[in-house]
Amino acid sequence: MALLRSSAAFILRTRSLATPAAPVSRFIRDVPAKSPKAVCSARQPLGVRWHSNPISGAKVYEFAQVQEMSKSPSAERIIIDVREPSEYQEGYIPSAINLPIKSQPDALFLPAEEFEDRFGFKKPTADAEVIFYCKSGVRSSAAAQLARQVGYSNVSEYRGSWLDWAKNGGTAAKP
Repeated sequence: MALLRSSAAFILRTRSLATPAAPVSRFIRDVPAKSPKAVCSARQPLGVRWHSNPISGAKVYEFAQVQEMSKSPSAERIIIDVREPSEYQEGYIPSAINLPIKSQPDALFLPAEEFEDRFGFKKPTADAEVIFYCKSGVRSSAAAQLARQVGYSNVSEYRGSWLDWAKNGGTAAKP
């Protein structure tokens, strides 16, 4: 009980000191090492969703940019939805292809012929810009990291992903 009280007191003290210029994470070093619950609680303020660290060199797109790209598809710029097929079936960004990262994490590692057999469309070339999105931006960050590992050099993310697309009134395509 004492640990719970001290953890709550620390969180309240930390949150009151936090400002946009001094986020809560700045104060993590003040957490006593013997208090793992306080460390877990203080790392992420309530209501804030953190993504994986963006990969270096990855471009991050906003809604208006992705909306323009979806209107004029190109073989040099491919929008990739990494949600599961059931999520994709409910609606996706027009011109996006579906490569489910959770059930098919090896997709970009496949040889071109096997990729086309499995997914029914050509594998994006390694020099094409690949723009990943998912539901909220977490899986898309993981997919972007995998794409870098396999040799894609022009990797981008739509960090707002499907939730941002729907919130901004983006058109939902359906198969």
